[in-house]
Amino acid sequence: MVELDDEKAWISKCQQGDHEAFELLIKRYQHMIHSLTFRMTGSVAEAEDLAQDTFIQAFRQIGGYRAEARLSSWLYRIAVNLCLNWQKRQHRRERLYSDWSQQQELSNHPDHRRNQQIQDALLKLSPKQRAAIILTTYDGLNHAEAARALGCSETTISWRLFAARAKLKRLLSNVHFKEVQHEG
Repeated sequence: MVELDDEKAWISKCQQGDHEAFELLIKRYQHMIHSLTFRMTGSVAEAEDLAQDTFIQAFRQIGGYRAEARLSSWLYRIAVNLCLNWQKRQHRRERLYSDWSQQQELSNHPDHRRNQQIQDALLKLSPKQRAAIILTTYDGLNHAEAARALGCSETTISWRLFAARAKLKRLLSNVHFKEVQHEG
């Protein structure tokens, strides 16, 4: 068994793969690292996981330890980096949850539901009918401009719009609209 006071010899044993020496390293610095990870996260469970990850990473990297800093400083650096990465992931998770919550609130709003029903109905039209509706109703083109854009006659546009509106009326018969009138 390696003496704890002889840190250089102890580290050398760890670098040579001595698992007992590494267990001593864990025992010696476990409280220090756990305290740090707890202060960084505020969570006992997360602190335990991050402390464990610190020692796993230290075990994997001990061969590269150059003793330019004290072993405790090296372990602190590993633990702090893991905690900072954890905080970034937490922040992303919280932001995603917040975005998701806002999206859920919006999707429950009557205007959003109505818009979604309209979009779904538009997608049930044939592509040519959908294009005629979008160009005239949403983009404000007149029949002549829509005909040029779609490479057909104005009469064809009129027929596509007539058929599309009839189908949309049927598909959207249960949707309540505000009093908005579109010309075209």
